[in-house]
Amino acid sequence: MLTSKTRWNVRESSAAETEKLAAALNIPLFIAKLLVQRGITTTEAAADFLHTEKKEFHDPYLFPDMKKAVERIEQAVNQGEAILIYGDYDADGVTSTSVMLSTLKKLGAAPDFYIPNRFTEGYGPNEGAFRYAAEQGYSLVITVDNGISGVHEAKVLKELGVDLIITDHHEAGPELPEAYAIIHPNLEGGTYPFRELAGVGVAFKLAHALLGEPPIELLDLAAIGTIADLVPLTGENRLLVKKGLKQLRASERKGLHALLNKSSAKIHEANEETVGFAIGPRLNAVGRLSDADPAVELLMTDDAATAEALASEIDAMNKERQSIVAEIAKEAMEIAETNYQNDRVLILSKEGWNPGVVGIVASKLVEKFYRPVIILCEDPEKGTAKGSARSIEGFNMFQELSQNRSILPHFGGHPMAAGMTLDIQYIDQLRQNLNEQAEKMSDEEFIPVSNIDVEASIAEIDLESISQLQMLSPFGMKNPKPKVLIKQTEIASIRKIGAGQNHLKLSVKHSDQTLDAIAFGMGEVADQISPIAKLDLIGELSINEWNNIKKPQLFVSDIRVREWQLFDIRGIAQAARWAPTIPEDSVVIAFKRNTYDRFNPILPQHVTLIDSIDHAGDINADHQTIVFLDLPDDALLLEAVLKENKPARIYAHFYLEDPQFFSSIPKREDFAWFFAFLKKRKTFHLHQHGKALASHKNWSIDTINFMSKVFFELDFVTINDGFISLNEEINKRDLSESPAYQAKTQLAKLEQELLYSSFHDLKKWFEERCGWSRQPEEEKVWI
Repeated sequence: MLTSKTRWNVRESSAAETEKLAAALNIPLFIAKLLVQRGITTTEAAADFLHTEKKEFHDPYLFPDMKKAVERIEQAVNQGEAILIYGDYDADGVTSTSVMLSTLKKLGAAPDFYIPNRFTEGYGPNEGAFRYAAEQGYSLVITVDNGISGVHEAKVLKELGVDLIITDHHEAGPELPEAYAIIHPNLEGGTYPFRELAGVGVAFKLAHALLGEPPIELLDLAAIGTIADLVPLTGENRLLVKKGLKQLRASERKGLHALLNKSSAKIHEANEETVGFAIGPRLNAVGRLSDADPAVELLMTDDAATAEALASEIDAMNKERQSIVAEIAKEAMEIAETNYQNDRVLILSKEGWNPGVVGIVASKLVEKFYRPVIILCEDPEKGTAKGSARSIEGFNMFQELSQNRSILPHFGGHPMAAGMTLDIQYIDQLRQNLNEQAEKMSDEEFIPVSNIDVEASIAEIDLESISQLQMLSPFGMKNPKPKVLIKQTEIASIRKIGAGQNHLKLSVKHSDQTLDAIAFGMGEVADQISPIAKLDLIGELSINEWNNIKKPQLFVSDIRVREWQLFDIRGIAQAARWAPTIPEDSVVIAFKRNTYDRFNPILPQHVTLIDSIDHAGDINADHQTIVFLDLPDDALLLEAVLKENKPARIYAHFYLEDPQFFSSIPKREDFAWFFAFLKKRKTFHLHQHGKALASHKNWSIDTINFMSKVFFELDFVTINDGFISLNEEINKRDLSESPAYQAKTQLAKLEQELLYSSFHDLKKWFEERCGWSRQPEEEKVWI
């Protein structure tokens, strides 16, 4: 057995709705099934989803304050007022800033931009920056991807006589800022039909209103910011991204070309993964380590040399960011495991951590521990701590933090992510409060869930079916890449790969068809899978192209084996070869004292000596692992251990100090010859002449000694100081009445069945003794 890392939830869908949708739209049945699972059940909704590019953008004037905002901006442009775009330092923020800059320049304005420094100013509006704007003569400030939490700062700007237009998408607090206009898709009482735009999406809507039509040339920026900000790729976001990726593939932005060259990506092949893994992280890296201005300059430049220089600088920052993240994540994990193992919400803080990367670190810890995580950077001089939070399903981080406003003077965010600043003295209080608030969550909610879209056989997976999945792209939040379940597949090959042997490459088969699969970060699983195990796999399908040959491939996210597993380590003499593959929590059993003495000092696990049936019940290995180091003298002892425990895995080593001892049993004709020999000789000195007799008969000396012992136990002979003599009166008895004969016969049988049997026969032997069914039971499907 191999337990999955996550709860597997196989999504159900209505067969009737699926068939109806497939027929109406003439699409494959499994595509229709995936649509129904996403809540898209009507023909109209499905057609809109599949053919998003044919849809139109919503009217931007559906935002209540849009008309006011447009009129004020037009006034500023016409009168030559100084306009400041106040942005944010992440990828959403810098693309939002670039969209607004491009739009105002197109209208004839000469706007400037200002992005606060993450380290000295923090997220969102700050009074110092707003006072600076007023001093510099700006009469209009437009925020992008921030501003909704700046209640105090808005009042300051208003008192200074500067108009403020806020465009934002973050969660609004109980009090809204006093701004000239607020463009926000998700305000209470709002009338805009789509409420989940990213910051760049809101900026794009303002650009749409100002220009009188959607600015197609800015869709590449809109797609980048939307994907990077991890907002749901449904509704208008899907339209922005689908059209935006098309624009990105044809983009002539010199900055994007230069940046993608650094990641060896091709802009004409760009998709959502290109943005998520190549563009987004690099744009984010700038603001995480320094001022974000170079990211905006990269997106706005028309000069190839400038673009190349900026791309090199940004790529170097991204590499530095990766190194810093790895170091902080390691420290944070050690703190969590040492001090807060039982906490439901992990709040970890330390002086010296880089506040620019703590959001990434928090994500890594959520991935490892699957608990809400807050990473804080302490500043003893100011007495404050600044950080980021990442959450899990069932714990709305923004709402939970909102219950702590009294000790959180500055915070904002979403249900799954947030940023905050608080006094160091309140860290312990926040930790206590959030852990108490998390008590309402069940234990199961702290086990990650894998939602499975469809079950498929290897025979059903081909290049055509995988290509059809692209009908659902672009994939992202609330429209994830479909996860496929493949059940009870056989292993064709399995091995560890990678410099650290930390990845798993395998090929699975059914009949004569195979499917290649790779599981990143799961290299250790190779040691936990028996060669004949049948696997259940979940993962995402893709097409692997190598040397112009295309093949289906599965990116595995989780693996399970539903039946018990046997690992055959018989005959591997050197413990160093098999000991590292044994799980740390294994129950290691020796039946003989000499085996115990041999292995106990060299194995990391404690060896338990089971030398009687009374001790067989002393261990409890249900659903764990048992390692049998040797063979008992009596099969009943081994069977007693199995009766008391039904482990998920058995490792069979069955070490014998002298395996030749049990290699053969003298035949009855050998006993008859030896008996006749003794009858003729009357007496025979075993010590003096035994070896010569053994050589003459091609026996071993052990065979002579064994037959002598059997005769002695049957009262056929007496043995005195090495002399064996036949008794005068001998009653007819069967050899099987001798305890030594019984023991040797039994041991020979046990050795034959367990030590020299085939893998399949050994597995069958265990199953018969344990009463295991050869058919695995279906694991519980979590909901």
